[in-house]
Amino acid sequence: MRRKNVFTTLVILVIFILAALVIFPLGEGVLFSRGVELGLDLQGGLRLVYEADLSGVAEGSEEEILNGVVAVITNRINPLGVSEPQIEKQGDNRIIVSLPGLEITDVEKERIGRTALLEFRELKDTDNDGTREWVTATGEIDGEAKALNSSYFKDNTFVTVDDFNNILLIFEFNAEGAELSRQITTRLIGEQLGIFEGDEPMLGEDGRPIAPTVQSVISDRGQITGLSLNEATTLSQQLNAGRLPVPLEVIYEQTVSPTLGSDFVGLSLKAGTIGLLLVMLFMIAYYRIPGAVASLALIFYAAITLALFKLIPVTLTLAGIGGFILSIGMAVDANVLIFERIKEELQAGRTLGSAIEAGFSRAWSAIRDSNITTFIVCAILFWVGSSVAAGAPVQGFAVTLFLGVAVSMFTAIVVTRTILRLFIGSRLAGKKWLFSPFLGGNK
Repeated sequence: MRRKNVFTTLVILVIFILAALVIFPLGEGVLFSRGVELGLDLQGGLRLVYEADLSGVAEGSEEEILNGVVAVITNRINPLGVSEPQIEKQGDNRIIVSLPGLEITDVEKERIGRTALLEFRELKDTDNDGTREWVTATGEIDGEAKALNSSYFKDNTFVTVDDFNNILLIFEFNAEGAELSRQITTRLIGEQLGIFEGDEPMLGEDGRPIAPTVQSVISDRGQITGLSLNEATTLSQQLNAGRLPVPLEVIYEQTVSPTLGSDFVGLSLKAGTIGLLLVMLFMIAYYRIPGAVASLALIFYAAITLALFKLIPVTLTLAGIGGFILSIGMAVDANVLIFERIKEELQAGRTLGSAIEAGFSRAWSAIRDSNITTFIVCAILFWVGSSVAAGAPVQGFAVTLFLGVAVSMFTAIVVTRTILRLFIGSRLAGKKWLFSPFLGGNK
């Protein structure tokens, strides 16, 4: 038992060191070189205004089309609900997209508004003059000619690497698309099949158009090669997020200043550090050795949670910081429940080892139930945030609170327990007053 506990302690120590390397320095971190992402209210950002071309839609459906555009852009930018964009309609045909930070390229701005519709084309001599040009590849369904494009893709495209380290974008057709693809690739074996995005051919890493030669009949599943990993991943995300029902064009952009001031981040960090130190001092003064152990667990909790925020990444806003601080309080609550149970067991005459095990066992049901109810509330908040146009801060609060509570439950049950077990059998174990609250100790 003791050997297993020592091994668990070493694992916890390794996890803490890795988390610390992810966090520090705060700007980047030794591992992964990624800084903490801040929201519009903390660092400002960029506001883009897109104009939708509604000339081709049915009269009376404009509002429905714009709602669809907002939904697709939200899915493209914020698939996890943690990047805190602000996306809203303006007037009859405009969409305002506000993004944290200023590091967005012209290509990325244009990509947000792309229809993300890939079209397959073949080479044909349409004028019978010996010159071939790219034309839409079509098949026939129920006597009607239809173009083969990505509207027939299922929303499950993904990126992988083959045995020769080539990047592959894997896609799957629905039933109608599979039939069109079967017809077209059957007649084009040995010929090129070009892939276009709008009127422009897709380009590979070498800058040349992607137009693979058809080697065999393709029906339900295919792949696109020649893309860089970043290009393939971005395109896959766009295809899975859905395609825009109408074209968009960037007509205006401006820099947005942080609403809370540039010094708010530093003040928040200072306030959070002071609050954490005061909580640790109270725990040590009142609960003695268990309080010191809980303080170490809180440091572990903070390191793991901040590392997760950087790795996911979670964009921190005022709401997100609130969720993080709230989860710190809940982590302390769990330790208080455990230590009070341990106190009762010690006063009943149990040894330190049995008191620790019994205390954790008795406190577990209360900790479990309270955290499950919090997880349910987080899920509801996330759902509510996803249902309204300005719900990104609500989603961010829900995500940070969920992550914080999950990590705090782990630190309270596993980390605190593991460290306390190290005292079993030591000379300090006989001094029970060191393991009881200040007002309830027994010498």
